[in-house]
Amino acid sequence: MNSLLTALLLLICLTTSVAQNYDEAKVPAYVLPPLLKTTAGQEVKSKKMWEDVRRPEILRLFEDNIYGQMPKDYDSIRYTLKNGDRAAMNGKATLKEVAVQVYRNRKSVQINVVMFVPNHAKKPAPVFVLINNRGRENTDPTRKVKSGFWPAEMVIDSGYAVAAFHVSDLAPDNKDTFINGVLQLYPEQLEADNGMKAIGAWAWGASRVMDYFENDKDIDPKNVIVVGHSRGGKASLWAAAQDQRFAVCVTNCSGNTGAALARRQFGERITRINTTFPHWFNNNYKKFNANENQLPVDQHMLIALIAPRPLYATNASKDLWADPTGTFLALKKAEEVYALYGMRSKLPANPPAINAPVPYAPLAYHNREGEHDLTAYDWGNFIRLVRSRR
Repeated sequence: MNSLLTALLLLICLTTSVAQNYDEAKVPAYVLPPLLKTTAGQEVKSKKMWEDVRRPEILRLFEDNIYGQMPKDYDSIRYTLKNGDRAAMNGKATLKEVAVQVYRNRKSVQINVVMFVPNHAKKPAPVFVLINNRGRENTDPTRKVKSGFWPAEMVIDSGYAVAAFHVSDLAPDNKDTFINGVLQLYPEQLEADNGMKAIGAWAWGASRVMDYFENDKDIDPKNVIVVGHSRGGKASLWAAAQDQRFAVCVTNCSGNTGAALARRQFGERITRINTTFPHWFNNNYKKFNANENQLPVDQHMLIALIAPRPLYATNASKDLWADPTGTFLALKKAEEVYALYGMRSKLPANPPAINAPVPYAPLAYHNREGEHDLTAYDWGNFIRLVRSRR
């Protein structure tokens, strides 16, 4: 009986410790780690010092404490056109279904890319590439199923190419089977406390798709926009931070360990995300369960790693779990680094009203009315950002 009572008390304590807060009045006082001060205490006053010293420091802190190392080596990579149709979308686009096969140590992983390219483009087209964490039917190449999650026709009509790959090709989103993908190529990552897991694997996959874009004459590799929603939005941020070839990053409703500040302890917290999804982040991240203030980084620093490239972050009015205010504040804090490049953000001092987007480079934001989702409304504003910078 005593052991049962002890177990119940421990469960109550754990439940209380990870209770989610949705009251701004209960957000604790916090101090964010400084963006523009090195670990040696030097002030960063130029973009050169940012790029040479502080940016690599921050990138390594995220690798070691949250997302894991990003392997760069592989033996070879092969691109195979599995299916093509130059008369897709009633003749407006060319469909390409491409297999990206990556080899290392006699093993391989295949990333299946679905892509449409506008037929009337006069030069190589910019491309939006979605890290798809929903069902594959959302990126149906036949277009029998059309989803607002990936409104391919809208993107094509805007003059851009649109592509997608599914996270399960890299790491199934399951704590028991996530190793059955790219981590078969890098088993050493599973043995390291700072080793890559599922989110890192998805970001790694985005870079291999980027490798393919550099070899497709129909695509402008200097204008690749990486897009992700929710957990995919965490991966799009990490992909763009690691791989500076991505011209623009879009992170939609990415919340905790995405674009929202952890130290606000609002909505989803680190304990909850590590408990529910233990396969997403490296082992070291679990040291910060219910201990956000001890993190050597926060998410404004991840956003800053994308500078000077444009970034678009979003929220939804009914998605308090993803902390809309904390996302906006992270963007505002990252303005310090964009300023080193002489870039001035057009974000207002306070969060904009619902459905009042600010879709302008270098830092764009909106809080859409509705639920946790990726919609045609969101995509329309992503297109506005890309158009504004051309």
